[in-house]
Amino acid sequence: MLHPDRMRREGLRTAQARLDEAIALAEALDLRVADALIAPLRSPTPATLIGAGKVAEIGRLAAALELDVVVIDDALSPVQQRNLERAWNAKVIDRTGLILEIFARRARTREGRLQVELARLDYEASRLVRTWTHLERQRGGLGKMGGPGETQIETDRRLIRERLAKLKRELVDVRRTRGLARQARRRTPFPVVALAGYTNAGKSTLFNRLTEAGVDERDMLFATLDPTMRRLNLPGGRPTILSDTVGFISDLPHELVEAFRATLEEVKEADVILHVRDIASADSEAEAEDVRQVLAELGAGENAGQRVVEVWNKIDLLSDEARMLVAARARKALAIPVSAATGEGREALVARLAELVDEGPILTIALESSDGEGLAWLYRHGRVIDRRDEDGDIVLRARLDESALSRFERLRPAAIGAAAAE
Repeated sequence: MLHPDRMRREGLRTAQARLDEAIALAEALDLRVADALIAPLRSPTPATLIGAGKVAEIGRLAAALELDVVVIDDALSPVQQRNLERAWNAKVIDRTGLILEIFARRARTREGRLQVELARLDYEASRLVRTWTHLERQRGGLGKMGGPGETQIETDRRLIRERLAKLKRELVDVRRTRGLARQARRRTPFPVVALAGYTNAGKSTLFNRLTEAGVDERDMLFATLDPTMRRLNLPGGRPTILSDTVGFISDLPHELVEAFRATLEEVKEADVILHVRDIASADSEAEAEDVRQVLAELGAGENAGQRVVEVWNKIDLLSDEARMLVAARARKALAIPVSAATGEGREALVARLAELVDEGPILTIALESSDGEGLAWLYRHGRVIDRRDEDGDIVLRARLDESALSRFERLRPAAIGAAAAE
């Protein structure tokens, strides 16, 4: 494992932290890391990224340890990857290839598998030159081999182009289906709350804590790839839809951002984004900035006018002194400290969500005591603040957004006629 340290600006995570993250990525692929190094990199070498001296040093180390794979925690060009494999006599994987391989293993739904295959083919298309370097001469052929004189590499590139086109057509259908589902949710006045955050920040654990969904919450990078949605009842009975999404990471490969754009649009379309942070991580601030950058690239987040609440997770891992400091910082930042593992802070988080999804004025609505259907409708589609019995009627104070209010006026015109906005 090698992390080329590009001497990044002060204030971002350290080279050691980046190396530790790369080791975690490799371990997520069940790779056993025999050794891990940091190589200062003032300027990249076009042929090999790192300098000749470091290439020779790692070559000796690879031979001594009999390594099968060398992971470079950086993006490699096809030429650089080919030259390093020749120099070290071992397979070389760069950061993009590593993350793509993790995604390929973890995707479960048809949409997820299509997205990963599209990203991998897009990545591999530029690297065919190293796969077929032994086929220098041109050859003729029939059918799949094309016309006379088509080389093997040209054939392979053509087959990949055809497969990419087919995948994109299939994804168009999947995205159309997802778009129709989003339109259906818009017609139902249930607000959508999306969990977003750095990978392994505890989003799935928090999702399970809030909804009892039982999704995979292993302590592992990219444990969740396929989005999951569940209903969450807020205080007062109003339901909302909670969406668990794929985690972000620094230098997220462009191929994955593009391939997963339909999935990530669940974040873009959400009424509220819960930005889940691992507040116990030494790199919490840097990770948060990476998440903000990905959200901005998607056209989501505060810059796009969305309501974003930071949820500072894993406070159970902090010392008593650190917890006090985090609590003081959270009050200033309007963040909510929680422990998804123990449930601490859950009530405060749910109460904040109830405040955020409330829209429209507070109405006083009178229903006949026998109107159980109307009462149930208000609880499903609005937020009931309180209720009391008065002269044989049920009198409620409730919030209804514009869409719900319009529907309720049609359903119960007499009740809404007796309503007064506060």
